[in-house]
Amino acid sequence: MKKTQLESLAYHAMRETMHRYYPLSDDTWQRLTALCRFRELEKNAVLYSLGDIPVSFSFVHQGLFRVFITDAKGNEYNKNFFSEGMFPGSISALLQSQPSAFSIVALEPSVIIEIDFKGFRQLLNDCDDLKWYQIHYLEKNWLILKEAREVEIVQEDATSRYARFCENHPDWLARLPQHHIASHLGITPTQLSRIRKKISGHQPM
Repeated sequence: MKKTQLESLAYHAMRETMHRYYPLSDDTWQRLTALCRFRELEKNAVLYSLGDIPVSFSFVHQGLFRVFITDAKGNEYNKNFFSEGMFPGSISALLQSQPSAFSIVALEPSVIIEIDFKGFRQLLNDCDDLKWYQIHYLEKNWLILKEAREVEIVQEDATSRYARFCENHPDWLARLPQHHIASHLGITPTQLSRIRKKISGHQPM
């Protein structure tokens, strides 16, 4: 079946994103795309559910997702967000074939490419270029950025964490409801409102 223009753009964007970590050969790319499925999701659609054993991860071409955990009382805590050019998934659950400890839900109408994890892992064994891509991706997103996030949580106060969030993700500020940002920062919406007013009051006219 012939790809639609949006589908073609999504695959092109995914290859360009992966190329920034390590270039893939045409053969590897063709084998990878055979493991993929193009999907369009409505706002509030569940990409991956708490308690389910996932079989895929995804690439975001358009849209914004939140990753959240739910406690015994039903309270939700936002662990992370994923937008264009990012790869949401429950990687620990995928690696261990265990139920996911969190849910991933679309906050906007979204366009994704879903990637079969089992096939991807097999392809890693066969293709050195994909293997090098994975190494570079994990180094940046699972080691460097994760470590920085852990340092922020321990060493920075809420105002500093919010300022860093604004600096790192300015495009998310208008797209995310304030209560989702507050949950991610580990504070209440009221505390976030006070911080925003404080920062705004210190900005030069």
